[in-house]
Amino acid sequence: MQPNLVYVGTYTRTGPSEGIYVFRHDPTSGTLTQLHVTPLRDPSFLAFDPSKRFLFAVVEHRVAAGEGDGAVASYAIDQDTGALSFLSRQTTHGGEPCHLTTDPTGSYLFVANHENGTVAVFPIEADGKLQPNSDLQRHHGSGPGPSQQGPHAHFTTFDPPGQRLMVCDKGIDKVMIYRLDAEAGKLLPADPPYGTLHSGAAPRHIAFHPSGKFAYVNGEADMTVTAFSYDSDAGVLTELHHLSTLPEGTTAGPGLSTAQILVEPSGKFVYVSNRGHNTIAIFAIDQQSGRLTAVGHASTQGQTPRNFAIDPSGTFLYAANQNSNNIVHFRINHETGQLEPTGDVTPVGGPVCIRFA
Repeated sequence: MQPNLVYVGTYTRTGPSEGIYVFRHDPTSGTLTQLHVTPLRDPSFLAFDPSKRFLFAVVEHRVAAGEGDGAVASYAIDQDTGALSFLSRQTTHGGEPCHLTTDPTGSYLFVANHENGTVAVFPIEADGKLQPNSDLQRHHGSGPGPSQQGPHAHFTTFDPPGQRLMVCDKGIDKVMIYRLDAEAGKLLPADPPYGTLHSGAAPRHIAFHPSGKFAYVNGEADMTVTAFSYDSDAGVLTELHHLSTLPEGTTAGPGLSTAQILVEPSGKFVYVSNRGHNTIAIFAIDQQSGRLTAVGHASTQGQTPRNFAIDPSGTFLYAANQNSNNIVHFRINHETGQLEPTGDVTPVGGPVCIRFA
């Protein structure tokens, strides 16, 4: 694939968007230049296969809104232009599919259905087409918060060794942990089968430190970031501590929630987006203990920073302001972690997900 391509997933229902957008990224200036758009309804999150020959997108239908089950679509990526060609589409057998990832071999795709707390598994053919799901794991339980009356799977990723699938479920305050039976295409509970967060956190996303020794989870409901140590041999998450993502003296409340969490490539800082507060919280990482220290906040210069991304070099951070219909560009200060606006703003309708190729 051509270097410096960026793919943006959007909500067509909330912004003037047509679907999936493709941009060229200038690694020196950080500017984004639009190349293509592929029509698709509510492709809110995107994922590549390991070879980056294929792109997968959720179609975030909501059963409760009368839209029917969600879906997942696959596309071939033109290796010269970055343009997408449709390959296949499958139902996710659940509502609001909101995140997806492949296994390290690119043989299976895993999709989190937010509305009913399930994880669907899809075999991927050699040509990128998706077969019907080979498994559907349903979570059980609830939490104390108003958004925790049942399970709500929200994020899927493999641990750094690629041995275990981690699924954040914000409805039950757990990070579910699975092993993959690659022959059968089935998920099996790992031992232990989950890591637990403090009550009412509503874990949304997880990000691993480059060393693989630490992991960080943002609590959607209570505006927190929780630091864990991670034993990759045993598959055990052990909580170290948790901190607020809001400035001192500010409390969580209606209209406030976290969205995205990322560790920048050097492993020195963690960033968390605060919706409603419209900031990105910045935390320094102690490289020996994995513990965090709050070092500041940066305004995203827009409304509802649903997602953000850091370019592969760790030079730029891009904040997707869903309700402002734009992506605001920042340069990362590698010494302090602070975010400095570059002055560039890229218009995109309802941006939700940014993926660097």
